[in-house]
Order: sequence, then structure tokens, then C-alpha cells
Amino acid sequence: MYPYPLVGDYVTLYGIMIAIGIVACIFCLNFFGKRAKIDPKFLDFVELNGYLAIAVGFGTAYLFQLVYDWIKTGVFSFHNHGITFLGGLIGGVVTFLIVYNIVKKKFSERVACVLPLAPICITIAHAFGRVGCFFAGCCYGKIASPDSPFYFTAVEFKNVAGMRYPTNLFEAIFLFILCGIMVFLLLKKNFKYNFIIYLPAYGIWRFLIEFVRADDRGQIFHGVDWLSPSQFFSLIMVLGTIPVYFLIRYLYREEAKRKEALQASTEEETEIKQEENNVEA
Repeated sequence: MYPYPLVGDYVTLYGIMIAIGIVACIFCLNFFGKRAKIDPKFLDFVELNGYLAIAVGFGTAYLFQLVYDWIKTGVFSFHNHGITFLGGLIGGVVTFLIVYNIVKKKFSERVACVLPLAPICITIAHAFGRVGCFFAGCCYGKIASPDSPFYFTAVEFKNVAGMRYPTNLFEAIFLFILCGIMVFLLLKKNFKYNFIIYLPAYGIWRFLIEFVRADDRGQIFHGVDWLSPSQFFSLIMVLGTIPVYFLIRYLYREEAKRKEALQASTEEETEIKQEENNVEA
């Protein structure tokens, strides 16, 4: 599909899908956060910090793409309009964690309480974003062979020649399914390790779908054209699953200890006040 402008030359279906994805992300955060009885003030902070992370993420997504193109061509140009999701994810997560660690002492909750929700929020936003990619005509696939059993899925993108696989829609469908699985695990099983589902699932999917994609996004290492930048970071996601699992388990243990200490301290203060009242009486 081509990026059809709806108002002047600025509002497109791509932009609308991105906006819908952000709204869906924030809705999931608040909906599941309230069900988990997370402190509303902390949820508000997470939402505001999320907006900042998204804004920075778009910047790093653009910057990462510039670097990929520079490695491949030797030319660093700001005229390139491409962005890359994994570059945005890295920048957004780093931004969120930096701000969180600066102000976390102001809240009674910790980031551990939103860890089961975060992959759901990321995935639903990403899914709508990929639908936007379809309308923008980017992230398209290779030319489809008429002999392929999947040829019926091929579409003609106006900015490239040939009937091509809509890899952007394939990824959107995958992300919606992955999001649904994580929602089910959270609601029905009270599953706390959705990141351990998200990291390898998306990492493997993205690594494989790159073999079908044809929207060139530069190189991660000079002269290495058999490994795309997205495949490199996909491998990191998959290999990082185990250390992330132990990190999350550690955070949950520390949060449990912190809450036990707070409860004990509260009970001790209550007992002291009761004794003081008894003495006064």
C-alpha cells in the first residue's frame, strides 16, 4: 500500500495506526494495572514515563537506522526517513529505566509490579505499528513466486515492483497472537514471566521473517551482508532470555522482601501507638 495522506501531506494511515497502537498500549497498562491493584500514582508515573520513552524511542529508531545505512554505504545522511523497531525498543527501555531509577524512591511500588504487563503493552503497540507499515509501503517482503503456496497472500506495493509478500501484515498477525497468549497467561494463570515468553518468541520470529523481507535496512557489521541488523539484535533477545529470567526472579524476590519489611515496620508502629494510647488511658 502507499502512504495515503488524509489531511494535507501530514496525516496518514501510518500515523493513525501508530496513534492507535500508543492508545492501545496505555489502555492495556491501566486496565491490567488496575486489575493487579497497582498504586494509581505509580501507574500514572509509568504512563508519563512511557510517553517519554516512546518519544525517545522514535529518535533512537531513526538514529539506529542512520548508523546501519552509514555502516553499509559509508555515508551518514539525515535524508533517510527509515526507522527500525528494535533500535526504538532499546532506546525506549533505557530511557524508561533511567528515569525510573532517578525517582523510584518517591513511590511505594517498584518496577517489578509492571513487568508482567510491559510485554503486552509493547506487543499491542508494535502490532498496530506493523499494520501502519503496510499502509506506508515499508517493511515489505520479497517478490512472491506464483508456484508458492503462499502466493495468494501477495500484494502489489506501489513504491516497489512486483507482487510481494506482505511481511508487515504477517508480523502484525504474529504480534496480535503473541499478545493474546500473554494476556491469557496473565489473566488465567497469573503468570509473572511474560518477558520470558516475549523475548524468545519475537526474537525467533523476527530472525526468520528477515529471510523473507526485502526492505533493505543496512548492515550491523561492515561487509557482513548475510546477517541483518534486526537478526543480530534478535539473537541478543533470544540469548538474553536466560539472564533476564534470573534478573526478573531476583527483582520479584527483592520486592517480596521489601514489602515484608514494610509490613513488619507498619505493624511495629501500630503496636507502639497502641501501647502509647494504653499508657495515656
